[in-house]
Amino acid sequence: MPPSDSPRAGMAWLMADMALVTVMTVLVKLGGASYPAVQMVFIRSLIGLVSVLPLAWRHRDALRRTRHWGRHAFRVFCNTAALNANFAALTALPLALVNAIGFMRPLVVLALASWLLGERSGPWRWVGAGIGFAGVLIMVAPGEVAWSVGIVAALAAVLFGSLATVQTRALKNESTTVLMVFYTVGLTVFTAIPAGLAWQEVARGDWPLLLAIGVLAQIGQYCYLRAYQSSPANVLAPLGYLSIVLASLAGYLAFDEVPAWSTALGIVIIIFALILTSRLDRPRPPI
Repeated sequence: MPPSDSPRAGMAWLMADMALVTVMTVLVKLGGASYPAVQMVFIRSLIGLVSVLPLAWRHRDALRRTRHWGRHAFRVFCNTAALNANFAALTALPLALVNAIGFMRPLVVLALASWLLGERSGPWRWVGAGIGFAGVLIMVAPGEVAWSVGIVAALAAVLFGSLATVQTRALKNESTTVLMVFYTVGLTVFTAIPAGLAWQEVARGDWPLLLAIGVLAQIGQYCYLRAYQSSPANVLAPLGYLSIVLASLAGYLAFDEVPAWSTALGIVIIIFALILTSRLDRPRPPI
């Protein structure tokens, strides 16, 4: 049975996912200097595949009954593209910059959810998303960041990740297990050949790091799916801005990246946008 809509539950699941993904991005950046992005994504998918195969067998009837093969395939393709682009960006750019660009996603999700899913968003939700996006622009400092392959990869991760998020919401009536099985198997299939072509021999001492990336990603994926099955995408989208706090803290602890004044100002603006949205975009009680 798919979970019923519950905004609070969805927010809690999304916060858990953001915490796990933050730790994973630190590990990806540590390992990205030695291995191609697609190889790390493939190893991650193999670890996930081991964990979901028993679930796939147990829920094989539900897998056979699904009528959304095309939507599942498109979701997995978007996830695959987003992951590879994000891993590539993390290896080419500072952690804080990649995360700052990633904060464009809530606004993109909000727009796509309205366009593709017909989810209606109140004006204050758009105002809050716009203010949050302004905070992102302050952190990225347009005009001071040179265009590069890393920047293009980070922007591609935003676009494909947003499309995958909207597709996850559209599949809210599917069981979480079915979604995880399609995601993990599809990710393995889509990355197998590219990873084989770009494969670099893995040093024995690097396997714990790569395995940890896979485990954290799989748990995070479960939390992410539960979040978007529990709450509308336009409700969860602005909450994604909170990950800037986790990203800044991780960058400082792991890489001695001290947030600039622009980053601190951007965080304040983003938190203000979240508070504004939560207070002014509440459903009105019936008269």
